[in-house]
Amino acid sequence: MTGDNLAVKHDGRVTRLTLDRPDRRNALALATMRELIEAVETLPGETELVVLGAEGPVFSAGHDLSEMVGATEDRHRLLFDVCTEMMLVLHRIPQPVVAKVQGPATAAGCQLVASCDLAVAADSAWFATPGVKIGLFCSTPMVPLTRAVGRKRAMEMLLTGDRIDSATAVEWGLVNRAVPDERLDAEVEDLVERILSSSRRVVGLGKEAFYSQVDETEEDAYRSMAEVMTGNAGLADAQEGMSAFLEKRPPTWPE
Repeated sequence: MTGDNLAVKHDGRVTRLTLDRPDRRNALALATMRELIEAVETLPGETELVVLGAEGPVFSAGHDLSEMVGATEDRHRLLFDVCTEMMLVLHRIPQPVVAKVQGPATAAGCQLVASCDLAVAADSAWFATPGVKIGLFCSTPMVPLTRAVGRKRAMEMLLTGDRIDSATAVEWGLVNRAVPDERLDAEVEDLVERILSSSRRVVGLGKEAFYSQVDETEEDAYRSMAEVMTGNAGLADAQEGMSAFLEKRPPTWPE
């Protein structure tokens, strides 16, 4: 399926979402964000993982500034509210979301990468939050960026607007790995297959648990995660996995 701004391909256990406005540097127009939200909220039942990519030389240049110049306060608020919803829905679904970054990801485009559960970037890709240079500080991109790279590194990106390359993005924790451009597809597929080898039910449980504990105090996180693991241990998936390990055989996950 292809919308005006987003191509959607259901590929067995994987749904591939592709930003499809290369002529506009895959800017996150209001319509694009709404299409992405709808696609994520209506994944077919067989989808176990989402790959988010983009057409053309740019992953995403962030918000479509043509929608913001001369707009009313209510219009600006709508754009940022929908953008926030788009980022949050990526965390709400049980399926892992892997960003495949083939080119520059700036401002809200960088935010989108930071909001995905995992990210693989081509060596030629780069990342920036340059809003400060045009009088629009990247305050909403700052939210996932700070959680991904830490305070000092996030502030450096936000205050200077300077770009970082893929190798630096790996070092700082914004992406998981940087690979030669010609290896991007293969590396993403390798990561996908390794995730899909585990129990779908347990992967979804683990993703939900990760985001529920990440901002808790250490003591609260241990308390809540002990409850999660207690419930997890009683699942048929865990019993099968532990038995398979002890019996030195591949697990057969329950449907």
